[in-house]
Amino acid sequence: MNVTSDPKEAFGRLYDIFVRLRSPEGCPWDREQTPASIRGNLIEEAYECVEAINDGDIEHVKEEIGDVILVATMMAVIYEESGAFTTAEALDTISEKLVRRHPHVFADAEAGTPDAVLRQWNDIKENVEGRRRKDSVLDSVSKAMPPLERAYRLQKAAAKVGFDWPDPTGPWDKLEEELRESREACVAIEAKAASGGDDSAERAALEDELGDLFFSLVNVARKHRVDPAIAMHRAVEKFSSRFRHVEKRMAAAGEKMEHGKLEMMDRYWDEAKEAGR
Repeated sequence: MNVTSDPKEAFGRLYDIFVRLRSPEGCPWDREQTPASIRGNLIEEAYECVEAINDGDIEHVKEEIGDVILVATMMAVIYEESGAFTTAEALDTISEKLVRRHPHVFADAEAGTPDAVLRQWNDIKENVEGRRRKDSVLDSVSKAMPPLERAYRLQKAAAKVGFDWPDPTGPWDKLEEELRESREACVAIEAKAASGGDDSAERAALEDELGDLFFSLVNVARKHRVDPAIAMHRAVEKFSSRFRHVEKRMAAAGEKMEHGKLEMMDRYWDEAKEAGR
């Protein structure tokens, strides 16, 4: 294995590998990829990197950071082949941006707090780089983001200009209101089903109310300085770990996972829950 401690040499090696993989003598799979075909991989690798960071597994973090760089490098090489821009140009562009937007480090400006840095960053974007001011503060949030993350970012953007609850009580009250309305929408569906009627309108209403409920829960998380995506990720991993424990314990007891055995499965679930405390 060719290992180097020089990051410049290491990136150059990765770049050369992708150039070869994309060449006529390279890999058929790699040659047929496009930025559009691997964009999902970039999102997937970013999430796996976050998971590794949450787990505190340094070896896994090292691997996943490498995977994120891998996909980004492959995309850059593909664009380079098309003549759109070179990998060097992409790297130079971000380096120049970092220097330009950190005059308190690379020049004589002053910005002593994180908030001051952000204000300076945005001022440079608009007044130095000539970026058009957005029609709305919400325009800074990409529509391509997953809904949970987008809701969080939209709320943060609105809060920066004062559109926010003055304290955490407001979001909790709103959450309770939306929960009540969601339950009422469920009751309406059950009533329609009992009458044998078409419940499509009621289901659309429930979808709307559940969306409001999720959005309100994101607000609660934000007001308590919790990233809802990370919180949700932890909950999913916790469920997965406990459910796998239930599967193993049921198999060890010679029992199938099936309807009618919830009481037994619940015991093993509580067992996993207790072991995780």
